[in-house]
Amino acid sequence: MKKRNYLKGLRVLLAILFFVPILLFFVDFSRVLPDSAHRLLHLQLMPALLGGMVGLIVFQFLLALVFGRIYCSTICPAGVFQDIINRLFCIGKKKKKGSRRFSYHKPQNRLRYVLLAITVLTAVFGFSGLCLLLDPYSNFGRIAASLFRPVVMWGNNLLADLLMKVDNYSLFHVTISTVTVSGLIAATVALLVFIIMTIFRGRLFCNTICPVGAMLSIFSRYSFFRISFDKETCTHCGNCEHTCKAEAIDSKNLTVDTSRCVDCFNCVSSCAKGSLQYRLQLPTTSSSAQPAETNGRRAFLATGATVAASLPIASAIAGGKGEKKMNRKGRKKWPPLTPPGSISLERFKDKCTGCQICVVRCPSQVLRPTGLEYGLDYMLKPRLAYISSYCNYECTVCSDVCPTGAIKPLTVEEKTTTQVGIATFFKSRCVVNTEEKDCGACAEHCPTQAVHMVPYKGTLTIPQVNPDLCIGCGGCESICPVRPMRAIIVKPNVEHKFVERPKEEEVKEVEVDDFGF
Repeated sequence: MKKRNYLKGLRVLLAILFFVPILLFFVDFSRVLPDSAHRLLHLQLMPALLGGMVGLIVFQFLLALVFGRIYCSTICPAGVFQDIINRLFCIGKKKKKGSRRFSYHKPQNRLRYVLLAITVLTAVFGFSGLCLLLDPYSNFGRIAASLFRPVVMWGNNLLADLLMKVDNYSLFHVTISTVTVSGLIAATVALLVFIIMTIFRGRLFCNTICPVGAMLSIFSRYSFFRISFDKETCTHCGNCEHTCKAEAIDSKNLTVDTSRCVDCFNCVSSCAKGSLQYRLQLPTTSSSAQPAETNGRRAFLATGATVAASLPIASAIAGGKGEKKMNRKGRKKWPPLTPPGSISLERFKDKCTGCQICVVRCPSQVLRPTGLEYGLDYMLKPRLAYISSYCNYECTVCSDVCPTGAIKPLTVEEKTTTQVGIATFFKSRCVVNTEEKDCGACAEHCPTQAVHMVPYKGTLTIPQVNPDLCIGCGGCESICPVRPMRAIIVKPNVEHKFVERPKEEEVKEVEVDDFGF
């Protein structure tokens, strides 16, 4: 019994060690946690796949092959979050017999492998939309960024108000500015999906629509260490089946579907006779559910071939529709302004899953998740929005924390010379032209001297942009007083460029005589 409790306790401990820092990293609005804590995010499988992190990918697959789907119960924050939902749902119901009893269901191999095939193929052809919608880590990130983080910030503001009444100013008000309507809707939908599927069928999400779970199941079905029955001592009490959140245990036939088992060890702890054990076992001796698995593999291969044959046609049709839509409008809309390090718009669309970790960690809060204004293939991905602030000149936080490599890590030297866009000046909107008043705020806030003032009328000067020096940081746009349309706006570069750093002016030494008046 001690050994069985040890397995479950170890799993719970590992889950806490992974989940709590990741959750705090998302909701940490005051940036108490160091940016180095983002290393935990690099253990997520979908970001590793999109980022081409071969070593990490091989490690995760070997982990599943040796120990089973440990990833789903310890490393994946969405998996641990589902366990928390299940635990909360069980509060107050333990004494009611049969209040929370799972039962064995046949695997939905056709569904999960078809979704996996479609997800992989669309990603290969440059559309990461399904990765964005189905990736468990990214969905948890959106929930944490758009729901949990605002709640923590509201709680901070409420507590700050209470403390101020007793003349305690240790806390201060913070502004919630990174949550958008689209992000809020996406986070709410993801949360509801997790809650509903967990309440009704436990780990149904992980074993049906999650591409990471489907991918790991291919390896875990042949895992060396697995849960198996000792048929001689089993009393067919059914406790193991009723506690299996993955619905993978058939207590009647004494079989365990290792492709769906997430190694939570609830079944092992519930077995009074010790008939269930997690032990080394050769893959050839494992499963009595072989016919169902064989049918699942056949469905996977057949559907994959069908999707592969039809995808180019669907892609061409989708492309054609997009062109017609643009032609009907008769004008070309500016593309989104992508973060420094994203290299190009197309590359960023392919690799970003919209997890929003860069959004919540941005010190100046200029990154905002989008809706459908830039098309389906850019939905929920971040863009630079210079509404009330700008991209700090030497800041590289977003590139440091990105787990998928969508934002390539930059040195400070590279950051200060990366041109994400070019400031475009609209003379007809500027107050110097319309009201003949001095301004020059844009030139004062330009860190590269790309925006400078030139003679206009009489003593008035008006802004002028040098595109060879501009990096598109938005210092000029964010400070421009003109509303509703600002007089200077950063036009995005579809492919980022590099500029030379501005030359520092030489400071002449002046000898001061007498008192220097």
